[in-house]
Amino acid sequence: MSKIRVEVLTARGDPQAWLAMRARLWPDCPAQDHAREAEQMLHDPARTGVALALLDGVAVGFIELTLRTDYVLGCDHSPVAFIEGLWTEPAARRQGVARALVAHAIQWARLRKVQELASDTPLDNLVSQATHAGLGFTETERVVAYKITL
Repeated sequence: MSKIRVEVLTARGDPQAWLAMRARLWPDCPAQDHAREAEQMLHDPARTGVALALLDGVAVGFIELTLRTDYVLGCDHSPVAFIEGLWTEPAARRQGVARALVAHAIQWARLRKVQELASDTPLDNLVSQATHAGLGFTETERVVAYKITL
């Protein structure tokens, strides 16, 4: 069995594997927006973090983390470490990739002395909900958002 290695991505690293996976997680986001957001994340390591999961030296997953100081649903403290994105390549799923990335997130959060790690997912994403539950997350709230376009 192959061992998963989690590697922090820095501004000096090559973001191409991350950007490719990011495009699969959020396919409706234009490539230039992915590149801009990636640039911002990599240049603010005090507030953001990106890590890749490597299996036999190949990137098979990523996690994006931020410190949120605004209110985070279901949380009691501020700031909160927040998982902005978590992705595992389909061929690498059910091999512990997400578990390794979330373990990294917990360590990242503890180093920043925060008390909570949070995440969210759409109501219709049952696979993500099951993954969160399997990784030890507790569901805190369900919401339906509304707006009026002006």
